[in-house]
Amino acid sequence: MKKIAIYGKGGIGKSTTVSNLAAALSLSGLTVMQIGCDPKADSTRSLSGGHGINTVLESLRMKKEAVTLDDLVHQGFNGILCAEAGGPSPGIGCAGRGIIAAFEKLEELGAYTRFKPDVVLYDVLGDVVCGGFAMPMRKGYADQVFIVSSGEMMSLYAASNISQAIKNFSGRDYAGLGGIILNRRNIEGERELAEKAAREIGAPIVGDVPRSALVQEAEALGKTVVEAFPDSEQSRIYRELAAFIRTV
Repeated sequence: MKKIAIYGKGGIGKSTTVSNLAAALSLSGLTVMQIGCDPKADSTRSLSGGHGINTVLESLRMKKEAVTLDDLVHQGFNGILCAEAGGPSPGIGCAGRGIIAAFEKLEELGAYTRFKPDVVLYDVLGDVVCGGFAMPMRKGYADQVFIVSSGEMMSLYAASNISQAIKNFSGRDYAGLGGIILNRRNIEGERELAEKAAREIGAPIVGDVPRSALVQEAEALGKTVVEAFPDSEQSRIYRELAAFIRTV
């Protein structure tokens, strides 16, 4: 089982990238599980027909000890196993602790043993890399971490912080940094800015995803680009990136 954590600044297109990778990997014949680790709980929406799913924390609040795996894990496009950690009620509790509780419950109920995924993708908000948000970096969960970033200053700043957190955890049996996925915003000199940041971080750019109107068109349909426009150039780019991640 390959376990990949994908981090990035909020709003940078991380969940779009992860969901398209999940769709591409599933179409290559793999059993894929995607776990959203953001209180907004919208990571798997484009895999679930544009609809939200019950989060782990919501189910725990409603059913407590009676909760089952079927309450927490839902099948999406092409059989992709979708789960959302969720978050606490607004103003109450810590979102990071919510991720910890969700991970612990999925393990307790034997999610990985029952579903036997070939690939697990953790979609993690990377604005703050502390507490529960750092949990997917742990070696027991992820084998590698990838960072989604544009060439914009704040996105690259977040990428630098995420890479520093990985370096800080390097002696604690945590996952290593596999590389940066450039998700373009079409700013001037974007590739050069990203390459400069990548050199400073010490990680390669492993994917270069162009900005495309097909992303918004697909999401309006409640789908990924890979599902909605399988023959498009954008879909090909996601499939190539998925093939690379499959081999590392």
